[in-house]
Amino acid sequence: MRTARPNSPRPIRCCAAAPFWAAALLVMVLLASALASTAQAVAAVDAPAVKTLRVPDRGIFPQAAIDSRGRLHLMYVKGDPMAADAYYVRSDDGGATFTKPIRVNSGPESVIVTGTVRGPHLSVGRGDRIHVAWMGSSKAEPKSGKLAPMLYTRLNDAGDAFEPQRNVGAGHPGLDGGGSVAADADGNVYVAWHAPAHPGKSEGEEGRQVWISRSQDDGKTFAPETAANPQPNGVCACCGMRIYCGDKGRVLILYRSASQAIHRDIQMLVSDDHGKSFQVAVADPWQVATCVMSTAACTSVAADGGRSLAAAWETTGQIRVALLTAGATKPTVMMSVPGDGKSRKHPSVAANSRGQILVAWAEGTGWNKGGTLAWQLFDAAGKPIAGESGQAPGIPVWSVPSAVALPDGSFRVIY
Repeated sequence: MRTARPNSPRPIRCCAAAPFWAAALLVMVLLASALASTAQAVAAVDAPAVKTLRVPDRGIFPQAAIDSRGRLHLMYVKGDPMAADAYYVRSDDGGATFTKPIRVNSGPESVIVTGTVRGPHLSVGRGDRIHVAWMGSSKAEPKSGKLAPMLYTRLNDAGDAFEPQRNVGAGHPGLDGGGSVAADADGNVYVAWHAPAHPGKSEGEEGRQVWISRSQDDGKTFAPETAANPQPNGVCACCGMRIYCGDKGRVLILYRSASQAIHRDIQMLVSDDHGKSFQVAVADPWQVATCVMSTAACTSVAADGGRSLAAAWETTGQIRVALLTAGATKPTVMMSVPGDGKSRKHPSVAANSRGQILVAWAEGTGWNKGGTLAWQLFDAAGKPIAGESGQAPGIPVWSVPSAVALPDGSFRVIY
């Protein structure tokens, strides 16, 4: 009788299981690929398009803005940089095409852009009316004796020409670095500049003051100028400045002070009473014994209805960025643009409806020397977004970049 042997397990053959493991591996690979594609798609959605545009008609010193209807308004300069003309165009398709140019200055060759700190500024006001202010050239009218005047004009009611230019700083002429203009949706228009406190007297940079002239009727009339800086600390003579309107009567001024010849700090002045009084929100120090010929920029952050402001300026050859939230008198974020770029100057800043902020600037520019365009994208918290930066060659002599955010969240940088 044969003794029964216990049942022995059959050995598992790898070849029999191969289809199962191969299928599982294939599923894992496909899943990983899908996740990667999804991540890339999300990143693509989160990172808006940044498109660069050249200034039309080979112009320089672009100044761009977006109005309440999403239209792009652009001003640029042509001609002799010591005695040039400014031109205005509009685009209804994000910069793909522009209208026929309209000359801004009624007096020919009354614009100066030499030094890059003296060009005209543009702002959009009530009813999407365009307002422009600039430092007059030696050929400019109306004159202020032998001192450079602060000139202003606005687009007429028909929108087909600019009104005759006016000198809104007759009481304190003597610009060196250029002035600035800001307008809001309530009909307020502000023109700011720096000039000697006592015209005609030789008091140097420490005797210069920031002045502001205000209009409450869309620029039809202006009140006499008043001093804006609460504590006189001089002004870096050949540095530009910027004025900007925020929400609910908030007005911001950026300028560079000059005391004891070496203290050339950026001063951020903030007003919450329509520019009647200001307090210092930022004093970003820089000890340097020469005029640095810097400019500054500011914009509203649309994600919170324009109540917050983003500003940018140059310090020690780098670009600094600050976020000022609604009602705050000090920035919630202040940092330098990342990277190892050298000689970074002339920033422009724009913010889209998601709160993302684009900062563009020039690198390597100097006296009678062009340079390179560079930019960096920041998230709504003010943190740089990795991989969302770029460069493009070809910023002309005496020119700057100008950044805007379109209604779809994308950005345009005009240079």
